[in-house]
Amino acid sequence: MRRLLKFLHTMGAIGLMGAMAALLVLLGRAPSPTAIEGYALIRGAMGAVATWLFLPSLALTLLAGLLSIAQRAFHNAGWAWAKLATGVVMFEWGFVGVQGPMQEEARLSAEALAGRINPASLGQDLGSERGTLWVLLFIATLNVVFGIWRPRLIRRPQPAS
Repeated sequence: MRRLLKFLHTMGAIGLMGAMAALLVLLGRAPSPTAIEGYALIRGAMGAVATWLFLPSLALTLLAGLLSIAQRAFHNAGWAWAKLATGVVMFEWGFVGVQGPMQEEARLSAEALAGRINPASLGQDLGSERGTLWVLLFIATLNVVFGIWRPRLIRRPQPAS
């Protein structure tokens, strides 16, 4: 069971970091919101990446990580608790800073393309989306570092001599 959880956690992390990298590339290649056809196409693709790659990978990584830390072997491991704390940050920011805004901007750009809303309201949060993705990518990389090198973050008290 332990190996299966480790495999699932690793596969989820690969998908999660790949999705964030893809979203950063798409953000960098996105045309101005005034070029509504191209902008709506890119934002639709970003919404799909957020929905079908980012979110399932985030869920798989978090679920496998939580099930792993439930094992006694990790209860005294400081690095495992650090990964849990950063995993909660990833989960929260993943929904609030990535998933929600990506889906909403994809919906709004489709509405603007159809002529139902003013295209001037698009692209207001491009800088914050980019910043959020970079921060989450850094945190995910930190989690990989914790998982590989497993630094001792909590020192056990020495037995009395």
